[in-house]
Amino acid sequence: MKCNKMTMISNSDGATGEDFRILFKMDISMTYPNSVTIEEDSDTGSSSDSIKETGHTNQESQCPDTSAIGKKKLPPKATIGVPGKKRRLTSEVWDYFNIIPKKDPNEELKCQCKKCGNEYSAESKSGTGNLHRHIKKCVKMTTKDIGQYLITSDKGALGTRNAQFSQDKFRELLVHAIVRHELPFSFVEYEGIKNVLTYLEPQIKHITRNTAKSDIKKLHAREINRLGSELRGCPSRICLTSDAWTSIVTDGYLSLTAHYIDSNWLLQKKILNFSYMPPPHNGVALAEKIYSLASSWGIEKKLFSITLDNASANDSCVAILKNQLKLKNSLVCDGVLFHVRCCAHILNLIVQDGLKEIDKSVELIRECVKYVKGSQTRKLRFTECVTQTSLDSKKALVQDVPTRWNSTYRMLSSALYYRLAFCHLQLSDSNFRCCPSLEEWGRVEKICSFLQVFYEATNAFSGSKYPTSNLYFPQVFKIQLKLSEECKSSDDFMKRIGSQMFVKFNKYWSEFNLLLAIAVVFDPRYKFQFIEFSYNKLYGPGSNELVKIRNALFDVYNEYVRTFNISGASSSCSRGSNEVYSHGAKDQEDNQSFDVLEEFDQFDTFEFASSAQKSQLEMYLDEPRAKRSSHINVLDYWKAQQFRFPDLSKLARDILCVPVSTVASESAFSLGGRILDQFRSSLSPQIVEALVCTKDWLFGDKSEGSLNMNLEDLTQNIMSLNINKDEVDATIIEDSNSNIINL
Repeated sequence: MKCNKMTMISNSDGATGEDFRILFKMDISMTYPNSVTIEEDSDTGSSSDSIKETGHTNQESQCPDTSAIGKKKLPPKATIGVPGKKRRLTSEVWDYFNIIPKKDPNEELKCQCKKCGNEYSAESKSGTGNLHRHIKKCVKMTTKDIGQYLITSDKGALGTRNAQFSQDKFRELLVHAIVRHELPFSFVEYEGIKNVLTYLEPQIKHITRNTAKSDIKKLHAREINRLGSELRGCPSRICLTSDAWTSIVTDGYLSLTAHYIDSNWLLQKKILNFSYMPPPHNGVALAEKIYSLASSWGIEKKLFSITLDNASANDSCVAILKNQLKLKNSLVCDGVLFHVRCCAHILNLIVQDGLKEIDKSVELIRECVKYVKGSQTRKLRFTECVTQTSLDSKKALVQDVPTRWNSTYRMLSSALYYRLAFCHLQLSDSNFRCCPSLEEWGRVEKICSFLQVFYEATNAFSGSKYPTSNLYFPQVFKIQLKLSEECKSSDDFMKRIGSQMFVKFNKYWSEFNLLLAIAVVFDPRYKFQFIEFSYNKLYGPGSNELVKIRNALFDVYNEYVRTFNISGASSSCSRGSNEVYSHGAKDQEDNQSFDVLEEFDQFDTFEFASSAQKSQLEMYLDEPRAKRSSHINVLDYWKAQQFRFPDLSKLARDILCVPVSTVASESAFSLGGRILDQFRSSLSPQIVEALVCTKDWLFGDKSEGSLNMNLEDLTQNIMSLNINKDEVDATIIEDSNSNIINL
């Protein structure tokens, strides 16, 4: 090593002083004229070293011992030596990069990442932007050794997690929590929450409610683009359900829900819009609103059907929609199958019309339940009676709301189960005087059995996670047989209500959409034979109604064949003979306990085509049916058959996604009611729509906010007509306290 001379420096004001500066110069043993050396300013004891280009020298001098300097040597700081000046490197990126010494004075000055070894330009003209970007995406920069990880314990096993914190990920998770759990925007400003988050991550940057609102709008916009691409690219047509709702501040909202089957043959349900709907709410305004919303998603040419309730405005709405869609030639069969009426609403109207006069025995059951739930002492006494009669005490004793027939059925069903307990309570409690007699218990059993058919059908129609169109015809067939049976009953009360309900049933049965009869054909357990069997039981063999459905089935299939340009055997799919032959069903003795579907299991029919070349529809119909009692996932069946019947499977995909009720839209109103409650009634319609739709798209039914939203709660909105607020509140209280008597 060589050493410079020690020089005397005098101040400019005449005062003299000595500034002892010992400059160490490292001689790099290289043959290149320029090299990078490190220079240290030792008079201050601080780091002022620099990397600078120096010429090669052959001078040699003995360096002094560094221990003679009474100051601690600090690590050198890098500077780039440029001819004429020395510039100190102050950017934080140099903590992650090393300067590479030049081997040629003409080559570019470069630096190397300390972690991955990648090289980048270190020239001042290049700046440090590329170095900053590399630090963020460097793989080895975030891959720390085991000592830099936090050791965690999960269920007795040790694990590791990266301690790096991302502010962007934190904001994303926070917004997801607000949407998923229906939290107020002020949640992010709660001092307790902020303290918890700060404790977990001291570097966290808290956000305000306005920032959270802005993030939710951005999230909603991103999800709109994603869902729009999914809808426009889905292989099936799209079915809609829609309904109107009035919020707590009397603002009108329109819910529009899409149902479709994706490429994996999974039924999807998405709330497309929860849009503000100003008055008037007539058919013209509804049609314009629905068409504009569908057009904004780009699905107006992919629509297959729309399911609405039985409001008079909806009829004119559908007529206008059909005319608009016909102009674009986007409807199947010229729109004949487009309008589907909500079957749950129809069943509600039928039952409500028949139960206007409640039998005395039902009133007695209602009084029994009220008596038991009247005080804690009575509840305990009734529990003792249940224990003494060896009944299961886990079944709840339900009290009904008189205007809701489904709650009346649940009350009668639970009371029949505890029939012996009520009789035992009458013997042990002298104040209990409303227990029904044996004859009245028999009447209650008949009414409960009668309502059970409607209750099961309503529950089947109200599903949104499975296809419901193929369930319509079997359920309606059982209802019609039950009504016909009660019209001939010897019980005057049952005969009276059966006759009243049968009149209403025939009104809606004559106007039902043929699509709902065609849908059962695509269930391999029923096929067309079930339609033939049902109409033979109701109208006799070879009825005009049966021919009408068969013609409609082949018409819609032929249109699909032409649409998808199917050639070969499919092109010969003639309608076949319009005359329907049937071997009929075996004569069975009229027995009320006989299950009519067991008779169908033995039913046989003719072959649909005798020609050598059959269409895919005819081949499918001629194949043997699956066992009716087997549990078959219809969508899985057609997923497996899509290569055998490619054009028929396209028709099955579209028909099976048709919903037969508007429960999906009703569930949006339940969610909207929780978001627009009395404490958050001033939210703008845009924010309400963003919260409702984003929650449905991201979390669906997985959110904890919908724990109380079971099938009963959803269908109660449909089954209730003209119910005031007190009755609704009573039902909510009843549902939440149904287990007060832990029966």
